[in-house]
Amino acid sequence: MIVSPGRGYVMVHAPKTGGTALTLALEERAMADDILIGDTPKAQRRKARLKGVQTAGRLWKHSTLRDIRGLLPDAVLDGLRPILLVRNPWDRVVSYYHWLKCQTFEHPAVVAAKGLTFDAFLADGAVANSFRANPYASYVAGGRDPIFVRLEHLATDLAPVETLLGFAIDMPVVNRSDRARDWRGYYDAAGRDRVAEFCAADISAFSYRFDGDDPA
Repeated sequence: MIVSPGRGYVMVHAPKTGGTALTLALEERAMADDILIGDTPKAQRRKARLKGVQTAGRLWKHSTLRDIRGLLPDAVLDGLRPILLVRNPWDRVVSYYHWLKCQTFEHPAVVAAKGLTFDAFLADGAVANSFRANPYASYVAGGRDPIFVRLEHLATDLAPVETLLGFAIDMPVVNRSDRARDWRGYYDAAGRDRVAEFCAADISAFSYRFDGDDPA
């Protein structure tokens, strides 16, 4: 997450959407008073600035806009435009599953991914509830005129961000998982329909289709 009063934006990072790449690109042009929250090298160097800050929720790289209430005066925070990367949900779930299988920290989702096939993972009620309870819009709820950037359409969707910031954004490729690029081969009909149900809000909001655009 990046909070930039100087440039008038707050970049919110939903998990497994390519947000690390956008964060790194924006950090290259970070202003001296930008607030960087996360595990990137520059965010770690500025971490001491957050010591003692009281906020409504947890401060970490996947904080929502509501979580960071208290970080700045409400009048300042309300004036910033939220920026959020979004991703085709069927692609995102495949990425999430493979990422979890490589993790070593203790979390029910890690246990589920390591112990279940992909089809069984999709059928897990806790997994479904997590996605259902946290649609993309929830990350920027309460924000002023959010800019949503579809990962599959960076060339067009980054344009209003670049206009707001006043410079071009060159996103690096980072955190690429060891899996097939085309997510569609991981699904049978039942799995496809499960994601369609628990990610229905995101699919509707951004007109995603299982057999839509070719994966980036």
